[in-house]
Amino acid sequence: MARFSAPAPSACDQAVRIQLVTRDASAPFDPVASILTPDVTAAYAEVKQRGYEIVYPLTHEAWGVHRFFVRAPDGNVFNIVHHDK
Repeated sequence: MARFSAPAPSACDQAVRIQLVTRDASAPFDPVASILTPDVTAAYAEVKQRGYEIVYPLTHEAWGVHRFFVRAPDGNVFNIVHHDK
């Protein structure tokens, strides 16, 4: 895994981060990247509304994240995630 973070919060007052993952042993698919969002529920609703394939449903994981996996039109799978506080 490699994690990249912006040096300062974005205009929306959120830290910008992306993680590149080679293997997710806890999931049925290996996502190519994890994308942190401040509102994973809204992101999930938008992905569903746009008709993208959800390959792992919106789930609260025991280790403190709320996430889902979506398949992009090019076939890549992305982990869309929010860290619970």
